Amino acid sequence: MANLLEFQEKGRTDPSSRTQSNCEAGCAKIYSGLLNGMFLIDSYQNLSLGRLELITDKIAPPPGSPRLSRVRLLNMLEQSMAAGTSTVLSGRAGTGKTTLALDFAQKCGRPVAWYKIDAPDADPTIFFDYLISSIRECRPRFGSTSLTELPELLNLDHMTWLADAFVYELVEGNAGPLLIVMEDLHLVSDSFWLVPFFSRLLPLLPSDVHLLITSRNLPPAPLWRMRSKQSLVVMDEATLAFTRSEAIALFDTYGLSSDQASIALDHTHGRAGQLDESAAFLATFEAKAARD
Repeated sequence: MANLLEFQEKGRTDPSSRTQSNCEAGCAKIYSGLLNGMFLIDSYQNLSLGRLELITDKIAPPPGSPRLSRVRLLNMLEQSMAAGTSTVLSGRAGTGKTTLALDFAQKCGRPVAWYKIDAPDADPTIFFDYLISSIRECRPRFGSTSLTELPELLNLDHMTWLADAFVYELVEGNAGPLLIVMEDLHLVSDSFWLVPFFSRLLPLLPSDVHLLITSRNLPPAPLWRMRSKQSLVVMDEATLAFTRSEAIALFDTYGLSSDQASIALDHTHGRAGQLDESAAFLATFEAKAARD
């Protein structure tokens, strides 16, 4: 409880901290909640995380590396990370969202907490179990001060309280920069808790923590409006599409010509998955033809 008060005091006195004004109100709510017994301060071992048998692949980055690093998009993500708290990569399947997120995660120079979301994660108990566990891969004691799996905190009325506790845990201990990747958030986009939780969380995130989201649809309207407040950057399908120079560079990795790249680009409209499939098919066809 003393640490929480120190955090609140830091928000008043540190003008360089992004959390100065935003976190103060959140910390006051958390402190009030502690006094009222809403948050259980307990040891790390007594947190009720782990009731579910977690699938470890869901909280680990996908294996491998992208065939081509797209410097244009990596620079955009770097600028977004420096300017705001969160970025959404939005596009249909096959537009290169996960590949870009993985490439950025490998190159950003930060510890990375990765969470692959599935449809059953719309249950807030499952979602927050996995989210907290993914962050613990980088920060083993995350959640040990103010986060708990009390069922009453996982309803609509308490989502803002839970977001405040997340912010406190992210700031607590000066653990250093962190990138949190949430893959396929669209699978839970209709969940009752999503907008209240993220509407509170995103503006409060500390400056050294960035949230990178991939989704097949645009954020719900309340989150979309955060773009004007510099809390959220959206990179849409048009932005993710390959340029001609990127397509030529990709085809070159397969030993194919720029003319072949240009033709494929026109047919695929720059969709990353289709473009790569076209290059792989042509390379296989030409290799077979050469053997024959």
